[in-house]
Amino acid sequence: MSKNFQYTGSIYDENALEQFFVEVFKTHEHRLYALALKLTKSDQLAKDTVQDVFLKLWEHRLVIYNIENMEAWLYRVTQNKVLDFLRKAAADDRLKEAIWKNLSEILNDTETLVAAREYNQIIQKAIDRLPPQRKLIYRLNKEAGLNYQEIANELSISKHTVKNQLFNAIHSVRTFIAKSVKTVFFFF
Repeated sequence: MSKNFQYTGSIYDENALEQFFVEVFKTHEHRLYALALKLTKSDQLAKDTVQDVFLKLWEHRLVIYNIENMEAWLYRVTQNKVLDFLRKAAADDRLKEAIWKNLSEILNDTETLVAAREYNQIIQKAIDRLPPQRKLIYRLNKEAGLNYQEIANELSISKHTVKNQLFNAIHSVRTFIAKSVKTVFFFF
């Protein structure tokens, strides 16, 4: 990429070097971050690794033109930085504990997301099973935020009918959720 660039120490060449460095950074930053994240399973460690990689590249800026395959060089340095960190972590009990804690938090976040998605699907199924008018009243109250009187005016029905239909809708949704949650989450 930069085979023709040679550092001579002039300001112009320093500016050209900085521009080249910025171009390399912009081109490879996201892919190196993705690699580091895949290897470390930690956002902060991945960011730190990428920063260390580009710091090393900047330290080698005077011979940057000798790097024949910039992408391969950057990937190799990234892998080496991650391996160095993992070796250090293996020898440091506190660091090892922090890594395990971070991994368990990631796992818990993923489990929570999956559970929330499944729970929302169950709620949606419960709502979909309601009779049409009851479903409409439920949605107008819970999703649109209308009160009893506003729903009654909107649908040209009595406030008392809205109250009864909403009570029955909530009861049906809760019953369906209770049965479904026991069935779905019993296996975990």
